[in-house]
Amino acid sequence: MKIDGETSFQATNDQDIGCSCNHNNEANGLNIYIPSIISFTMLIIGITLDYFKSISLFEGWIRIAWYSIAYLPVGFPVLKEGWKSIRKGDFFTEFLLMSIATIGAFILGEYPEGVAVMLFYAVGELFQGAAVSKAKGNIKALLDVRPKVANVFRNGSILNISPETVNIGEKIQVRVGEKIPLDGKLLSKKASLNTAALTGESKPDTITQGDDVYAGSINMENVIEIEVTKVFKDSSIARILDLVQNATARKSKTELFIRKFARVYTPIIVFLAIGITVLPYFFVNEYIFRDWLYRALIFLVISCPCALVISIPLGYFGGLGAASKNGILFKGASFLDAMTKINTLVMDKTGTVTKGVFKITEIKPYGLSEEELMQYLLAIEEQSTHPIAQAIMQYNTNSKFTATQVTEIAGKGLQGIVNDKMVLVGNKALLKNNGIEVPKETKEIVASVVLIAIENQFAGYVIIADELKEDAKDTITELRNVGIQHIIMLSGDKDSITQKIAADLGINKAKGGLLPEDKLNEVELLKVDQENKIAFIGDGINDAPVLAASDVGIAMGGLGSDVAIETADIVIQTDQPSKVVKAIKIGHSTRKIVWQNIILAFGIKLIVLILGAGGLATMWEAVFADVGVALLAILNAIRLQKMKW
Repeated sequence: MKIDGETSFQATNDQDIGCSCNHNNEANGLNIYIPSIISFTMLIIGITLDYFKSISLFEGWIRIAWYSIAYLPVGFPVLKEGWKSIRKGDFFTEFLLMSIATIGAFILGEYPEGVAVMLFYAVGELFQGAAVSKAKGNIKALLDVRPKVANVFRNGSILNISPETVNIGEKIQVRVGEKIPLDGKLLSKKASLNTAALTGESKPDTITQGDDVYAGSINMENVIEIEVTKVFKDSSIARILDLVQNATARKSKTELFIRKFARVYTPIIVFLAIGITVLPYFFVNEYIFRDWLYRALIFLVISCPCALVISIPLGYFGGLGAASKNGILFKGASFLDAMTKINTLVMDKTGTVTKGVFKITEIKPYGLSEEELMQYLLAIEEQSTHPIAQAIMQYNTNSKFTATQVTEIAGKGLQGIVNDKMVLVGNKALLKNNGIEVPKETKEIVASVVLIAIENQFAGYVIIADELKEDAKDTITELRNVGIQHIIMLSGDKDSITQKIAADLGINKAKGGLLPEDKLNEVELLKVDQENKIAFIGDGINDAPVLAASDVGIAMGGLGSDVAIETADIVIQTDQPSKVVKAIKIGHSTRKIVWQNIILAFGIKLIVLILGAGGLATMWEAVFADVGVALLAILNAIRLQKMKW
């Protein structure tokens, strides 16, 4: 779907909410705010005049004309839509039910009730429209963060142009308070960015020169300059908007069932109403056509499937909006349901429960000071691009040695000359090949260890480890609290490290040293047991096959691997694993509210239907059973917007 304007989004979601009871007032020309006031005022005046029977002028054709005029502002749009539906071959719509019921009331002389039914229907439309708008609010807010202008340096000046016309490699300027229009790298020394639109987190993010910046972020301090690294259509905000816009296209099974149900249900109701009118003639001794027709009209009003057809999609849409507000993107309502059925969670390690950023956790020198050991190590590692080397280079020291003749020994490490001394930096195999004895204590180290030897003498070691995310341990506890008892960790990292991380988190089953196909095989083995409903959490390209194979694939980090995000069913826009727990809770809350609405609508309608068919309910009770139940269901659905998880 294109992200070329708000119109596309508006139309798509209105269709999703509307279905056969199309409640998109603007789309259907049912702009009924002022007409509703006119009809309501005339209805109240008419009922007041009816009450005072002494006013002899308000009778006969004058009374009929008055109520007819009161009826038209709210009734004519519905009659028009009903006629349009009939011309398209769609006979059994809510518009037809309401038209038959209200015109029938006029035929029977029940003018106030005829006006009231259509008026309350119109008021229901207003409430439904407001509820739909509120449900859309959290998602549509994303459209407001779409940058409209980019300040580009061209030909010695700054041009204000559309972000879609900016090329990779060009330099742009972003002023304080402006949205970053395109993904890029920060050229300025420092920037403070609000990334709430991308991550759901309002806390400003401070970045430094050379760091990545993402479209949709807001510049909080000072004018900054950025080098563009992606065209607009590939930017982070464009990708997220695309995910959100397409989310409403995938409907839940409950939603799809209700739609099909409404299409079958409505014609059955029409024929039952005809039966209520005609059949008693053959079985009732004192058959009065007017009385049975009135009962049939009540039956029609009560039977409108409005409460079901609007409140259920609205419930799911509210769930999607609430999740989006919390930095969680569901790629469809079906995955809100799917999350409630998950009982097995398989997760990657690096980037999911760990930060994926290596740090020095311990330095152990032998025969020299820590600072001197690190100066030898830094001199060698400075000429390496390995991730472990980058972690080591974060160590701060005042003076600096220089290394020469640095060479890489494949799979073992580096060697070079520092201060006229031969220095070896690497693993145990490198030192053993050079006849250097390694202390026994290093054999018990689980994390990545860098060994250092100077002039063929063991000089010490540095331990490099990936840090656990702050909320990782609490996440595992919370997952079990929401019913996920089977938690498994699969990682490409070496098995000893994987087992240690799993033990620290309280995960009983873990496997390390796995290739992407190995992870896939492990998940396929779990799927053999059909009782297992599996969710997989990962963040890298290598996780894409498993994300696709799982019942629910969850990509960690809305700014992570494009392949993982495209393949996943749910995208956690932050790097917080605790958001997975929140996603499960939102799924449960949404499903609970949807089923509450189904039971509420069916229960009340069934009771009033029986009363109406038995002549014990009037048109006023019918109005409550239709519009009243719909409003109750809508109010229940929009509770999702205020819930905290």
